[in-house]
Amino acid sequence: MFAFLVSTITSTAGLSGAFLILPFQVSILGFLTPGVTPTNLLFNVFGIPSGVYRFYRERRMVWPLVWTISLGTIPGLILGIYIRIRFMPDPAVFKLFVGMVLGGIALRLLYSAYREKKTPETGPNNNHFQVEPLNFNFKEISYNFNGQDYRVSTIIVFTLSLIVGTIGGIYGIGGGAILAPFLVAVFGLPVHTIAGAALCSTLVSSVFGVVFYVFLGPLFSGSGQSASPDWLLGLMFGIGGAAGIYTGARLQKFLPARLIKIILSALMLFIAIQYISKYFIE
Repeated sequence: MFAFLVSTITSTAGLSGAFLILPFQVSILGFLTPGVTPTNLLFNVFGIPSGVYRFYRERRMVWPLVWTISLGTIPGLILGIYIRIRFMPDPAVFKLFVGMVLGGIALRLLYSAYREKKTPETGPNNNHFQVEPLNFNFKEISYNFNGQDYRVSTIIVFTLSLIVGTIGGIYGIGGGAILAPFLVAVFGLPVHTIAGAALCSTLVSSVFGVVFYVFLGPLFSGSGQSASPDWLLGLMFGIGGAAGIYTGARLQKFLPARLIKIILSALMLFIAIQYISKYFIE
């Protein structure tokens, strides 16, 4: 139920909910070993496909963004996995890192919500509420949505994906949850088009992440703690996530982008403050 509720809300912004599922595992379930990270990635693997399917059906998938983000995220993911297993087995340090990541995402979303521009009302029957590709090469990715053209540098997206892939490998979120708010807040891409690409690229990187943890985790580990995922727990979260992400993807176009960002920011800031303050107080 927790995974369903979280995923329903977060998927409207292109986030799988893994960034909130992980604190739940750590603080509520007491899952403190490095194995919590690949278990969180399993949640993405089982939960995200339903949402990707929904965005694909509604023709709101920006495929050039999917491929660019995925190609940049995967190498960074390997580095992040190594850092997580080798240098962050301590739960206190890991919680501090989680808090900092969540705080950064929340601030980006708040900034984006503050700068949100009013756009013409759109509804499920509006033919413009679909992505129309314009150009994709090494220089730029461009597309039309709701009667307006949007452009972003391919090289910049790839480089940012490499960085957030490293963070995502440490955290266990795949990277899309970090990059999506950045693309919306800094480059001004509409959240209704970013969501599908962010979820799909997160799915791709999460599959690779689980494989790397299973086969390379024992080679990297020097702490003696297990880095293997809890398959049953990941599946249980994934089932709830699949239903929630599909529901959120279906509801997204009925919700104002600003409302989506404010709700997510509030949730992430609350958890970030809790984790960061406890690190310095305890």
